[in-house]
Amino acid sequence: MAPSLDGPPGDLGAIARRQGLRGASGPAAILKNGRAFSITCFACIGGFIYGYNQGLFSGILVMSSFGSHMGEWVTDQTKKGWLASIFGLGAWFGCLYSGFLAEILSRKYAILVNVFIFLIGLVVQCLAAIGGAPCMLGGRFIAGMSIGAMSVNVPNYIAEVAPPEIRGSLVALQQLANTAGTMVSFWVNYGTNNIKGNGNSQSDAAWLVPICLQLLPAVSLGVGMLFMPFSPRWLIHHNRETEARRVLSNLRNLDQDHELIELEFLEIKAQSVFEKRSTAQKWPHLVELTAWNTFKLQCVAIGSLFKTKAMFHRVVSATGIMFFQQGSGINAVLYYAPSIFAALGTSSNTTSLLATGVVGILLFLATIPAVLYIDKLGRKPVMIAGAIGMGICHITIAVIFAKNQYQWDTHKVAGWAAVAMIWLYVVHFGYSWGPCAWVVIAEIWPLSNRAYGMALGASSNWMSNFIVSQITPVMLDKLQYGTFIFFGSLILGGALFVKLFVPETKRLTLEEMDLIFGSVGVAEADGRRMAEINKEIGLDDVLKSIGIGIPSTDKQSQVTTNEIDFARKHE
Repeated sequence: MAPSLDGPPGDLGAIARRQGLRGASGPAAILKNGRAFSITCFACIGGFIYGYNQGLFSGILVMSSFGSHMGEWVTDQTKKGWLASIFGLGAWFGCLYSGFLAEILSRKYAILVNVFIFLIGLVVQCLAAIGGAPCMLGGRFIAGMSIGAMSVNVPNYIAEVAPPEIRGSLVALQQLANTAGTMVSFWVNYGTNNIKGNGNSQSDAAWLVPICLQLLPAVSLGVGMLFMPFSPRWLIHHNRETEARRVLSNLRNLDQDHELIELEFLEIKAQSVFEKRSTAQKWPHLVELTAWNTFKLQCVAIGSLFKTKAMFHRVVSATGIMFFQQGSGINAVLYYAPSIFAALGTSSNTTSLLATGVVGILLFLATIPAVLYIDKLGRKPVMIAGAIGMGICHITIAVIFAKNQYQWDTHKVAGWAAVAMIWLYVVHFGYSWGPCAWVVIAEIWPLSNRAYGMALGASSNWMSNFIVSQITPVMLDKLQYGTFIFFGSLILGGALFVKLFVPETKRLTLEEMDLIFGSVGVAEADGRRMAEINKEIGLDDVLKSIGIGIPSTDKQSQVTTNEIDFARKHE
């Protein structure tokens, strides 16, 4: 899909100039933007906690000491599904309030508040050693709320502090942290599984230690966020422009009067002013940025996402990608890996946990290339390739399972072949849908809708997570190999969805996304308003001084050769 060339000259001229000023994507660009990279690394502790929680429960579920406290909640397949999936239900609820907190408190303080909520959930889970299943259910729901909100706030924060040429890589870094957390949790479970034995003598420390270890990264994130900068986009939107320019200068390691800082600052400001005036026109009673108005605006803003073709395209892209990401079956593997490996004929609980630990390592290693090269290769081709690879793995596992499900003892090679296909499956997920899905939903929304749009996309992820986690134990028990056919079919459908409906977004600024999705210039009034704002704030003057995008009465004559080249490159 090519961007529209009907936008105001300031938009197209700024894009053309920025394309000329910014460097190449890739590892060298990450090193060049060391400050943004270091801030991202710290914020990604939130992703580490998220991944650790996902992987943690798969090993705990099969520990005998944990089962002695949970009773029928680990033997009844439906209740077992609830024990795992209630975390996703809490995360879905967290997504719903994440946008509100991010707008009234800032992205930075929203993360801090959710760290505190997470610590409460952690304490309640530990009380399950005394209170049993109710405490575990309640604690996982509370912890899920915070993780769900941070799954929106962290990539949102990273996307808004990152320069465009490495934005995809830095948002993908959160997924790398996620997989690192999963990997660590798998091996912690493997290490604690034999505390005082592996049967009825197993100590409660076998499952309490893995839970309590989350205190370290959570407290570190909470304390460290106090010293992190605010998002420059949030600052501009809340009329703190002097601070925003200073933060932007520090993030880019450039002087405040540098041409690239000036262009980026004015682009962000133009988009912010445009959206404020659009809000004033649509909902004049909600213009003042009070907490109550922000809450009401959140409701009407989410509703507005469905009212125009351009915004609905974003909604379909975000929610569809997250639906198919979970439809790939990744959390069925992460939540129930030891059980799946046992179903494939692994000989013992320890062997299943060991095979699960390999899943964590492969998932982490496979995500590294995405962090380094996602802004070179783009989002679409990587996601399509990953979806096809995962689909083939699922179908292959189903065939092996169907032929050998009653003879694993005498066909151990077949069992390990199926295990190897699961390992290959997580590799395909790690370099593709794991990072790319979060990158896309973090970058496609306009400023005024970004927090709400990301919340909508992430809520689709978490609701799908909840459903998959709930039904997987029953599916493995009733459908058996049909479970893998189901997930394989879904993710192959995901490849088709990305091919047909999702535009390529690599190397575009967050403001330039409007061109790709057709939001800018769709209505003549919007085009006039943006042109007036560009002139009012001085963006046109800056572009005139460097000979780009000089206004004229003919819109098409305002498009320079560089601008047309830009459009063609993104067709």
